[in-house]
Amino acid sequence: LPLSELSIYCYCCTAVVLMQVTLFDHSSCTARVVGSDPAKDIAVLKLALPRSRLDPLQPVTLGSSDALKVGQSVYALGNPFGLDHTLTQGIVSGLGRELSSGLSAIKGVIQTDCAINPGNSGGVLLNSQGQVVGVNLGILDPSGKGAFSGVGFATPIDTVKGLVEQILAHGRVRRPTLGITIAPEQVLAQLGTEGVLVLEVPAGTPAAAAGLRATYRDVFGDIVLGDIIVGMDTRPIRSVAEFIAALDERRPGDKVRCDVLRDGKRLSMTVTLGERGMYCE
Repeated sequence: LPLSELSIYCYCCTAVVLMQVTLFDHSSCTARVVGSDPAKDIAVLKLALPRSRLDPLQPVTLGSSDALKVGQSVYALGNPFGLDHTLTQGIVSGLGRELSSGLSAIKGVIQTDCAINPGNSGGVLLNSQGQVVGVNLGILDPSGKGAFSGVGFATPIDTVKGLVEQILAHGRVRRPTLGITIAPEQVLAQLGTEGVLVLEVPAGTPAAAAGLRATYRDVFGDIVLGDIIVGMDTRPIRSVAEFIAALDERRPGDKVRCDVLRDGKRLSMTVTLGERGMYCE
């Protein structure tokens, strides 16, 4: 069967090419993974359906997560513990939360007291008009047993929209990079300095073109510190997490001003960002 033009969001399906999707009427079909963003646990699938089965399907209406208010009613839809099409009700408990996964982070996360249990992740979070305002992400689980504690999280739909647009256009999410290797944070911490230390600047990278300096050994064998990135445009950079967060707000091809400390002096240089994965980092 030819692939339809219907795209749906999926959660956590890295390293998967084909999947089986069960629809509301309990029928199933094959779906191809168009692309995914493992850092944000979002993927786009294309269903293999004939037009006669595709036409009755009704896409959800997307709302805006920017318009959400604390105290607003929301509804979480999912399959907790295999109980399909389960709907739970709650409110928006908080906005602008940040969930970290390694060095990356999902910003602007919605906090809700809707019951979210195993099987709810990847389901939609709806407002009272039935519009999608988020994609259920997970829970705060102090017990470590996967039990809901009244604190659930959802990725804002405005974030998801941007990711899906990139996946549909490029088959992936294109993230920017300077092309550098950075030193462990402990190095600067031991020196009592904030920022991001540049360890290596491979030839041909955006950083090399802009003139960033790598850490190296001089003729006497002493280590000479490379540039320490302390700002990007008007944003201060105090840690690796802040550096990555600043990059994630931009796209490959953007020009940014990097403020660095070199030999105790503050310098500024303009870098044209490349695409992550194109350089040895």
